Amino acid sequence: MDDIKAKIKNNLKLYEIGNSCSDLPELPKASVLIPLLMKNGEMHVLMTLRSLELRSSAGEVCFPGGKYDPRDLSEMDTALREAEEEIGLTSDQVEVICRFFPVINKTGLLVTPVVAFIEDSFKAKPNPTEVSDVFAVPLDFFLNQSSHSCHVTGNLGEIHSFLYRDLDSGKSETLGGEVSVCSSVTRSFRSSYSGEALRVLHV
Repeated sequence: MDDIKAKIKNNLKLYEIGNSCSDLPELPKASVLIPLLMKNGEMHVLMTLRSLELRSSAGEVCFPGGKYDPRDLSEMDTALREAEEEIGLTSDQVEVICRFFPVINKTGLLVTPVVAFIEDSFKAKPNPTEVSDVFAVPLDFFLNQSSHSCHVTGNLGEIHSFLYRDLDSGKSETLGGEVSVCSSVTRSFRSSYSGEALRVLHV
Protein backbone atom coordinates (compact mmCIF):
# COMPACT_ATOMS: atom_id res chain seq x y z
CA MET A 1 0.00 0.00 0.00
CA ASP A 2 2.83 2.43 0.85
CA ASP A 3 4.46 1.70 -2.53
CA ILE A 4 1.24 2.53 -4.39
CA LYS A 5 0.81 5.71 -2.34
CA ALA A 6 4.38 6.77 -3.18
CA LYS A 7 3.72 6.26 -6.91
CA ILE A 8 0.53 8.32 -6.69
CA LYS A 9 2.46 11.13 -4.98
CA ASN A 10 5.14 11.13 -7.68
CA ASN A 11 2.51 11.27 -10.44
CA LEU A 12 0.57 14.05 -8.76
CA LYS A 13 3.72 16.13 -8.35
CA LEU A 14 3.92 16.32 -12.14
CA TYR A 15 0.88 18.62 -11.93
CA GLU A 16 2.57 21.09 -9.54
CA ILE A 17 2.19 24.55 -11.08
CA GLY A 18 5.34 26.06 -9.58
CA ASN A 19 5.71 29.66 -10.81
CA SER A 20 3.78 29.13 -14.04
CA CYS A 21 0.81 31.30 -12.99
CA SER A 22 2.50 34.70 -12.91
CA ASP A 23 0.61 35.92 -15.98
CA LEU A 24 -2.89 34.99 -14.77
CA PRO A 25 -5.54 37.73 -14.59
CA GLU A 26 -5.81 39.76 -11.40
CA LEU A 27 -8.95 38.24 -9.89
CA PRO A 28 -10.04 37.66 -6.28
CA LYS A 29 -8.31 34.50 -5.11
CA ALA A 30 -9.47 31.39 -3.27
CA SER A 31 -8.15 27.89 -2.61
CA VAL A 32 -9.69 24.49 -2.03
CA LEU A 33 -8.17 21.42 -0.42
CA ILE A 34 -8.57 18.08 -2.23
CA PRO A 35 -8.09 15.59 0.63
CA LEU A 36 -7.23 12.07 -0.59
CA LEU A 37 -7.43 9.01 1.64
CA MET A 38 -7.21 5.23 1.31
CA LYS A 39 -10.45 3.52 2.32
CA ASN A 40 -11.13 -0.22 1.94
CA GLY A 41 -8.15 -0.49 -0.39
CA GLU A 42 -9.42 2.26 -2.71
CA MET A 43 -8.37 5.88 -3.08
CA HIS A 44 -11.18 8.25 -2.07
CA VAL A 45 -11.59 12.02 -2.00
CA LEU A 46 -13.27 13.86 0.88
CA MET A 47 -16.03 16.33 -0.01
CA THR A 48 -18.42 18.58 1.84
CA LEU A 49 -22.04 19.60 1.41
CA ARG A 50 -22.48 23.32 1.99
CA SER A 51 -25.02 24.43 4.56
CA LEU A 52 -28.42 25.56 3.31
CA GLU A 53 -28.02 28.64 5.51
CA LEU A 54 -25.19 30.09 3.43
CA ARG A 55 -25.86 33.07 1.17
CA SER A 56 -23.96 31.65 -1.82
CA SER A 57 -23.79 28.13 -3.27
CA ALA A 58 -26.01 26.80 -0.47
CA GLY A 59 -26.55 23.04 -0.60
CA GLU A 60 -23.80 22.45 -3.17
CA VAL A 61 -21.11 19.78 -2.98
CA CYS A 62 -17.59 21.18 -2.86
CA PHE A 63 -14.13 20.78 -1.38
CA PRO A 64 -13.13 22.42 1.90
CA GLY A 65 -11.87 25.88 1.01
CA GLY A 66 -12.61 29.54 0.63
CA LYS A 67 -11.36 33.02 -0.14
CA TYR A 68 -7.81 34.24 0.36
CA ASP A 69 -7.19 36.13 3.60
CA PRO A 70 -4.42 38.78 3.81
CA ARG A 71 -2.91 36.76 6.68
CA ASP A 72 -2.41 33.75 4.38
CA LEU A 73 1.16 33.34 3.12
CA SER A 74 0.21 31.12 0.17
CA GLU A 75 -2.59 29.24 -1.59
CA MET A 76 -1.79 26.27 0.66
CA ASP A 77 -2.28 28.41 3.77
CA THR A 78 -5.71 29.44 2.52
CA ALA A 79 -6.77 25.85 1.82
CA LEU A 80 -5.48 24.52 5.15
CA ARG A 81 -7.01 27.35 7.18
CA GLU A 82 -10.41 26.89 5.56
CA ALA A 83 -10.29 23.09 5.97
CA GLU A 84 -9.70 23.48 9.69
CA GLU A 85 -12.50 26.03 10.02
CA GLU A 86 -15.00 23.95 8.02
CA ILE A 87 -14.36 20.33 9.02
CA GLY A 88 -11.80 20.40 11.85
CA LEU A 89 -8.92 19.12 9.69
CA THR A 90 -5.74 20.54 11.23
CA SER A 91 -2.55 21.17 9.24
CA ASP A 92 -0.63 18.45 11.13
CA GLN A 93 -3.13 15.91 9.77
CA VAL A 94 -2.41 16.91 6.16
CA GLU A 95 0.41 16.02 3.77
CA VAL A 96 0.29 18.53 0.92
CA ILE A 97 1.40 17.02 -2.41
CA CYS A 98 0.90 19.67 -5.08
CA ARG A 99 -1.11 22.60 -6.40
CA PHE A 100 -3.14 22.25 -9.60
CA PHE A 101 -3.53 25.02 -12.16
CA PRO A 102 -6.16 27.52 -10.92
CA VAL A 103 -9.67 27.58 -12.37
CA ILE A 104 -12.15 30.44 -12.52
CA ASN A 105 -15.37 29.49 -10.75
CA LYS A 106 -18.88 30.71 -11.48
CA THR A 107 -18.55 33.67 -9.10
CA GLY A 108 -15.35 34.94 -10.74
CA LEU A 109 -12.89 33.69 -8.12
CA LEU A 110 -9.52 32.33 -9.22
CA VAL A 111 -9.46 29.03 -7.33
CA THR A 112 -6.27 27.03 -6.72
CA PRO A 113 -6.82 23.32 -5.96
CA VAL A 114 -4.35 22.01 -3.34
CA VAL A 115 -4.01 18.21 -3.39
CA ALA A 116 -3.12 16.43 -0.15
CA PHE A 117 -3.20 13.09 1.65
CA ILE A 118 -4.99 12.56 4.95
CA GLU A 119 -5.35 9.45 7.11
CA ASP A 120 -8.45 7.29 6.77
CA SER A 121 -8.86 7.57 10.55
CA PHE A 122 -9.74 11.28 10.26
CA LYS A 123 -13.08 12.10 11.89
CA ALA A 124 -14.63 15.25 10.47
CA LYS A 125 -16.10 17.86 12.82
CA PRO A 126 -18.28 19.91 10.45
CA ASN A 127 -18.88 23.55 11.30
CA PRO A 128 -22.72 23.61 11.08
CA THR A 129 -22.79 27.24 9.94
CA GLU A 130 -20.85 26.25 6.79
CA VAL A 131 -21.09 22.48 6.27
CA SER A 132 -24.07 20.14 6.60
CA ASP A 133 -22.33 16.88 5.63
CA VAL A 134 -18.90 15.36 4.92
CA PHE A 135 -18.48 12.25 2.79
CA ALA A 136 -15.88 10.34 0.75
CA VAL A 137 -16.21 9.38 -2.93
CA PRO A 138 -14.07 6.71 -4.68
CA LEU A 139 -11.81 8.43 -7.20
CA ASP A 140 -12.56 5.81 -9.85
CA PHE A 141 -16.13 7.10 -9.86
CA PHE A 142 -14.96 10.14 -11.84
CA LEU A 143 -14.11 7.95 -14.83
CA ASN A 144 -17.68 6.62 -14.95
CA GLN A 145 -19.04 8.12 -18.17
CA SER A 146 -22.62 7.04 -17.42
CA SER A 147 -22.68 9.45 -14.45
CA HIS A 148 -20.94 12.30 -16.30
CA SER A 149 -22.46 15.25 -18.12
CA CYS A 150 -20.98 18.36 -19.70
CA HIS A 151 -22.37 21.63 -20.99
CA VAL A 152 -20.94 24.95 -22.19
CA THR A 153 -21.83 28.17 -20.39
CA GLY A 154 -20.68 31.76 -20.89
CA ASN A 155 -17.00 32.57 -20.40
CA LEU A 156 -16.43 29.50 -18.23
CA GLY A 157 -16.41 27.11 -21.17
CA GLU A 158 -17.11 23.45 -20.47
CA ILE A 159 -18.76 22.68 -17.13
CA HIS A 160 -18.51 19.06 -16.01
CA SER A 161 -20.76 17.42 -13.44
CA PHE A 162 -21.32 13.93 -12.04
CA LEU A 163 -24.36 12.36 -10.37
CA TYR A 164 -23.17 10.34 -7.36
CA ARG A 165 -25.29 7.95 -5.29
CA ASP A 166 -23.90 6.73 -1.98
CA LEU A 167 -24.90 3.09 -1.66
CA ASP A 168 -24.51 3.13 2.14
CA SER A 169 -26.74 6.13 2.83
CA GLY A 170 -28.85 6.06 -0.34
CA LYS A 171 -28.24 9.79 -0.81
CA SER A 172 -27.67 11.24 -4.30
CA GLU A 173 -25.59 14.34 -4.94
CA THR A 174 -24.57 16.31 -8.04
CA LEU A 175 -20.82 16.87 -8.07
CA GLY A 176 -19.79 19.77 -10.29
CA GLY A 177 -17.71 22.92 -10.54
CA GLU A 178 -14.21 22.58 -9.09
CA VAL A 179 -15.12 19.04 -7.99
CA SER A 180 -14.64 17.84 -11.58
CA VAL A 181 -10.88 18.35 -11.16
CA CYS A 182 -11.06 14.87 -9.58
CA SER A 183 -10.96 13.47 -13.11
CA SER A 184 -7.33 14.56 -13.40
CA VAL A 185 -6.47 13.17 -9.98
CA THR A 186 -8.10 9.87 -10.91
CA ARG A 187 -6.06 9.49 -14.08
CA SER A 188 -2.89 10.07 -12.07
CA PHE A 189 -4.05 7.43 -9.59
CA ARG A 190 -4.80 4.89 -12.32
CA SER A 191 -1.46 5.49 -14.00
CA SER A 192 0.23 4.26 -10.83
CA TYR A 193 -1.09 0.84 -11.77
CA SER A 194 -1.17 0.90 -15.56
CA GLY A 195 1.63 3.30 -16.49
CA GLU A 196 -0.67 5.13 -18.92
CA ALA A 197 0.28 8.68 -19.89
CA LEU A 198 -1.06 11.41 -17.67
CA ARG A 199 -3.68 13.64 -19.22
CA VAL A 200 -5.04 16.84 -17.73
CA LEU A 201 -8.77 17.35 -18.23
CA HIS A 202 -10.26 20.84 -18.53
CA VAL A 203 -12.59 21.68 -15.65
